[in-house]
Amino acid sequence: LHDIGKTRIPASILLKPGKLTEHELQIMKMHPVYGEEMVHPIPSLRHLCPAIRGHHERWDGKGYPDGLQAEQIPLAARIIAVADVFDALAAPRPYKPGMEVEQVWQILRDGRGSHFDPLLVDAFRQVLRRRHPHSHLPA
Repeated sequence: LHDIGKTRIPASILLKPGKLTEHELQIMKMHPVYGEEMVHPIPSLRHLCPAIRGHHERWDGKGYPDGLQAEQIPLAARIIAVADVFDALAAPRPYKPGMEVEQVWQILRDGRGSHFDPLLVDAFRQVLRRRHPHSHLPA
């Protein structure tokens, strides 16, 4: 549900295999706002709006759409941010293969404290260890 706003993004942008232009990127960055607008009128889902709007905020304040940082970002949005990046990188897509768990872990670890809540990255590492016991996840 966090990406429901992508239904309002043109397919030519959403499914583009290469790098987005600056204009296309600005359009794509609207999907959290669109998602919030779509879900807000539904009373039983309204409580999800902060997570939907905030899932692309960054721990260091360089995210979007509001430039929130650290604990200003709703907890659910911070959790989604870690899981969403893992899924985006590890899952195969029509235009790219999925990355190995170890590679994705390295990216998450590198983003600890800048892109992601450091405590949530640490917690996610424990999830990865349980879900992928044969992976070698460096500290």
